[in-house]
Amino acid sequence: MILNALILIVSLAVGLVLMLPRVAGARIWRATVTPLASIIGSGFLVLGPILDTHFGLYAPLVMAALCALAWAYGGAVRFNIAWLDGAPRQDRLDLGLERLGSLALAFAYVVSVAYYLNLLGAFAMSLTEVSTPEQARLVTSGVFALILVVGWSRGFGALERLEEVSVGVKLAIIAGLLFALGWHVAGQARIGALVIHAPDRVGWQAVTLVFGLLVTVQGFEISRYMGAEYDAPTRLRAMRRAQGISTVIYMIYIVFLTFIYLPGQGALTETSIIGFTALVAPVLPMLLIAAALAAQFSAAVADTGGAGGLVAEVSKQRIPARLTYAGLTAAGLWMTWGMSVFEIIGYASRAFAFYYAVQALIAARRAQGTARLGFAALAGLGLAIVLFGSGVE
Repeated sequence: MILNALILIVSLAVGLVLMLPRVAGARIWRATVTPLASIIGSGFLVLGPILDTHFGLYAPLVMAALCALAWAYGGAVRFNIAWLDGAPRQDRLDLGLERLGSLALAFAYVVSVAYYLNLLGAFAMSLTEVSTPEQARLVTSGVFALILVVGWSRGFGALERLEEVSVGVKLAIIAGLLFALGWHVAGQARIGALVIHAPDRVGWQAVTLVFGLLVTVQGFEISRYMGAEYDAPTRLRAMRRAQGISTVIYMIYIVFLTFIYLPGQGALTETSIIGFTALVAPVLPMLLIAAALAAQFSAAVADTGGAGGLVAEVSKQRIPARLTYAGLTAAGLWMTWGMSVFEIIGYASRAFAFYYAVQALIAARRAQGTARLGFAALAGLGLAIVLFGSGVE
């Protein structure tokens, strides 16, 4: 089939470009890759069917709102990066808020690892003919055990190197996916078969659902903690680029999907996109599953290490990273067996919203004039998301 061949050619071409020494070796690209990889995880795949099912023809507007919200919170984080680069004197309240922000992010990492690994389990089981939620949870539990053993005994140095490979693979496959969706949209448009349907969520119910999806566009904040590798100007540029690139990818993906995805053909699950893409091109499901598995594992490893490091730093080494790994695993297993993936997405969104609210509050204390008011409003919005964000049903 010609489309299968073209998808592979596009993916291969993008992958080769990303491997070029001038690209892969560029300092700004290396600084961009980490937040970009964190933003565009498998949540990217889950988000499409959710938005299209519940928001219909308004899905692109909702996606734009999520990206704008992420950019606004990214602005607060960037302000704090630039402010700290000036080596200012911090008072006790400022230091306390910074410590609270670190603890909030560590907690958000705990929930996000459960989110990542539950998606990994679901996508892994989609490779089999018979897939049940229990089987997916068993896979997730096994990966939790693996991460705990490796983190407890050896640390994550070897596993973290997988991120460099998985990012390039993931972006190359996404390029192939967008090409395939665009090809399908053009074909459906020629025969007058584009799909347009009304939303089933409106008003406050729609707003709370959007709040519950914030985790699907988070990840940019990791630039805040890359000071050991990159100076502040580089991190600021890298974060803007990562958010800009991810916004373009998300918007193209959602716009294409809005006009070809027909809800109601089956139950809305975390792997709905796999069955749909099989109708677009037979080669896509295997490519997307490969990208999802690599992305989720590397993201889970990165966030597990990040949680351990943050707790150790805030506790002044009184709580070693290994104990954090054990606590994270216990919490993750509890969520895995007690919640659905969509419920975990909702809780992860609230956890990150609290972290962003703290960052916005810190920025509001440091800023002047209208910027202070804007950051204060973002802090209030973050708390509203914590209180009112809802999961997908």
